[in-house]
Amino acid sequence: MDRMQIKSLPRPTNIPRRSIWSHLPLTQSYIAPEHTISTPISCCGIGLHSGKYINLKLLPAPAGTGVIFRRTDMSNISIRACYDNVVDTTLSTVIANPKNPSIKIATIEHLMAALSGNQIDNIIVECDGPELPVLDGSSAQFNALLEQAGRQTLLAIIPSIKILKTVRVESKDAFAELVPSTYEGLTLTLSIDFPVAAIGKQIFKMHLTPENFKNELAHCRTFTLKSEIDTLHKMGLAKGGSLDNAIVVEDDIILNPNGLRCKNEFVKHKMLDAIGDLALSNVRIHGEFIGHKSGHKLNNLLLRKLMSDKEAWCYLPTSTTRAASPEIFPNFFYKKQEKQEA
Repeated sequence: MDRMQIKSLPRPTNIPRRSIWSHLPLTQSYIAPEHTISTPISCCGIGLHSGKYINLKLLPAPAGTGVIFRRTDMSNISIRACYDNVVDTTLSTVIANPKNPSIKIATIEHLMAALSGNQIDNIIVECDGPELPVLDGSSAQFNALLEQAGRQTLLAIIPSIKILKTVRVESKDAFAELVPSTYEGLTLTLSIDFPVAAIGKQIFKMHLTPENFKNELAHCRTFTLKSEIDTLHKMGLAKGGSLDNAIVVEDDIILNPNGLRCKNEFVKHKMLDAIGDLALSNVRIHGEFIGHKSGHKLNNLLLRKLMSDKEAWCYLPTSTTRAASPEIFPNFFYKKQEKQEA
């Protein structure tokens, strides 16, 4: 069985702590500070599609960095986690360096979902192989890594956008769309419809918060049909797949000895994937995502269409600059000045 091995690493000294932010009364919920992890942490595991043993290291990063992947087996070449760096969406989300497209990192969606769910905006992700380790096929162990590393608040504001009109992409009977919402933050509604009895029709709706992500989605695993495994292998995919890191379904039977982790694990995993894909927007989205039978391809096409239509969204006030100011966070600067005078 592929077990995750966690290693805590020394904390870097170049990122200042801003613990006072946790007590700030934010005047608007969309005015939120950026975060990184407090300490480096690492793990290792098998790549789902490559079958290779992968070492993964997560490192804190300053405000404004975003999510940066580095291939340590390829001279530390960096790839920014961004929707327009996505080069393949066949059963996973794959990003590549735009100047050297042969440098890729695959299967990033489960970690990206955990980062988004935990509101980690800045981080360096190092790995020594072509994809991230699949671990147990969900985001649960990535979530555990992030919790163990801790979350550090940074002196910067996360850019936020508000959806102004519906943006939709379709493929046959599948679709994905972002629509305006009266709620703050991101709400997701996702439905699936599979012909196999063990999956069938499922629908789930959730407002994205760290608590909801951890309790409702993080533990939900990727899945496949037993009848498709040989085809996947011929395509060079799922070489590292097993009952330890994926749900395998045959007609009305779940082949995993311990069955499902929750009744609607299938649709919840699809929502987990969508959160990971939407995180490639590099902004906090205020709106509602609605998807039916959507996957990585439609999710990425949706972001590309959204970002190309400047009338479909707008930056929320104060989010066009990443630096905090006394006008936005007066309590922080007041307390800081008070401390200096004392």
